[in-house]
Amino acid sequence: MTNSSPAGVPATRSTATATDGPERLLRGLNEAQREAAEQTSGPLVILAGAGTGKTRVISHRAAYAVQTGVVAADRVLLVTFTEKAATEMVGRMAALGQPRVMARTFHAHALRQLRYFWPGQNAGREPPQIVESKLPLIGPLAARLPGGYRWTTVRDLADAIEWAKVRRIPPEQWVDEGGDRAPIPADLFARLYRDYEHQKERTGRIDFEDMLALTVELLESVADAANLVQRQKTWISVDEYQDTNPLQERLLELWTGESADLAVVGDPDQTIYTFTGATPDFLLRFAETHPGARTVALTENYRSTPQVLELANRLTRGGPRDPLRPTRTAGPVPTITRLPSEDAELAAVVAGIRQLLAQGVPPAEMAVLVRINAQLPPVENALARAGIEFTVRGQRFYERQEIRQARQLLARARMGSKGAALTEEVATLFVERLGFDPAADGGGAEARERTASLQLVLDILADLAQADDATGLADLLAELDRRDSAESATKGTGVNLLTYHRAKGLEWDAVFLPSLEEGVLPIRQAKTEAAVAEERRLLYVGITRARTHLCLSWTRKPSRFLAELGPRGSARAATTARPAAPGAVPSSDGPTLERLQLWRRERARRDGLPAYVIAHDATLRAIADAQPQSIEQLERIKGMGPVKLAQYGADILAIVTQETGQR
Repeated sequence: MTNSSPAGVPATRSTATATDGPERLLRGLNEAQREAAEQTSGPLVILAGAGTGKTRVISHRAAYAVQTGVVAADRVLLVTFTEKAATEMVGRMAALGQPRVMARTFHAHALRQLRYFWPGQNAGREPPQIVESKLPLIGPLAARLPGGYRWTTVRDLADAIEWAKVRRIPPEQWVDEGGDRAPIPADLFARLYRDYEHQKERTGRIDFEDMLALTVELLESVADAANLVQRQKTWISVDEYQDTNPLQERLLELWTGESADLAVVGDPDQTIYTFTGATPDFLLRFAETHPGARTVALTENYRSTPQVLELANRLTRGGPRDPLRPTRTAGPVPTITRLPSEDAELAAVVAGIRQLLAQGVPPAEMAVLVRINAQLPPVENALARAGIEFTVRGQRFYERQEIRQARQLLARARMGSKGAALTEEVATLFVERLGFDPAADGGGAEARERTASLQLVLDILADLAQADDATGLADLLAELDRRDSAESATKGTGVNLLTYHRAKGLEWDAVFLPSLEEGVLPIRQAKTEAAVAEERRLLYVGITRARTHLCLSWTRKPSRFLAELGPRGSARAATTARPAAPGAVPSSDGPTLERLQLWRRERARRDGLPAYVIAHDATLRAIADAQPQSIEQLERIKGMGPVKLAQYGADILAIVTQETGQR
């Protein structure tokens, strides 16, 4: 992907050279971009909305500063968020005639300093080996946790350790300062965290947070080292500043020293990594903490049509910068549609993709974004059956550890049950052997992914059983093999399938955003105001990935954010061609569903079973929507096979008919 300049010419193709006049570097920039590029001295904060050309501004500003004599090229440091962005920035600077300008991530620049100074401070010894991943070290420690805590996902434990370390909270202070950030009780986590640190020390290794922390400690304690670092790079610019964490901020303070030539660039509306310790506070308070700082807001968007931006601006209304302003001509109106079922929604996505293919939109210029990875396999299956090529960006579903474990477990199992009874038997096996608990509300992002992944396996089995009561274990394994083969057969081209988090920084001609529902986006674990705000920012990121075509949809209870996109979620202000009907809120959002959920909880307690074995949430919602009045009608509900009808049918009908009578 190449970001285009306002004139439509890719910035990386600039023909500027070191002999060109500085003014050439400002040509083609809009008024705000030019203002930012000309501000080459003193503190500067650039609020850069999505698609406003921030990378172009960063590179042209640095080149302009060098060519106007403000700073020597070898004194410039451009800090990026990823290695990929650093490589791209080096290329941009070379194209602008400044190959000596350095672009690095926080970690890469810190490691360079650590390797340089470490031997002198440690009797000539080389720096410790860097652990590429915390997971192999944490895994054995997690396996020794007591009781059900041994099922805690290692990735969530690693995230909590990372969160602590970027705040410089050691294990012994976790109980007092960590709060409930860990997925296990504070005392257990403090012990695991301590053991992890001891294990690294015993093996002479450090992790990525140590890399930053040790550099901070070095520069804080060795004045000569700090002075040398501050003399080498005197003009610093930091991209994606909204994702900076406290440890990186402290390192930046030590790098800049007394220099006031610090520019930060970011968009508070794209802060979506707070679970790793990032915070937009440093961006939002930059002008306060850096006296004399100037603020420039980039609001002219060169990516999306006015219709797409109209929706995006509604989500950021009242934010720290003005709304995004379109520069492109009008395009098709985004669609916001309620579908009657998940199958209907998948069919609508497939139909929409086919329509765009017929119009000449390349499949690689389309994307389907979801909140969590476990939502992707149904999309994959629908596209595979339709003969539409796709690629999964990120880890494939069938490569996930819990899916491999589940398939291995099932391959060794001896189960003679068929149909719905098999579904219950497999669910019980997952509970006993994999710690599966869909009712659990704790844990982190990885725990949610793990639970949703195992639930999807059960849903696949339930679908097979509903279609054929004779479905056996071999049929399930064969279906999983088929889907795995279809997923692995992708060639890296075709329609892009990925999560909102992975989509940040990318863009496509067409974007589909399905399942915009309560409990999905915002995810049901988002219970605080701050958590819900981050979910809103995720949707903003999703919307602003689209250049021209944008399709939003849901099937159950609509996401609260849809109400922000138009009157009562209808998107009428966007004159959508297929609006969500103002009254199209499923009846499941009412007393029937609440009574069904209460009954399920009580029945599960009485029978000693997990609640989902009685009935999945999707089944209860479907019942609440359909209001069946007989066993025959109840039998048509997905998930209500013969066994469940015999065991629970009378209870369910009594609840539904009672609610109906009260109306």
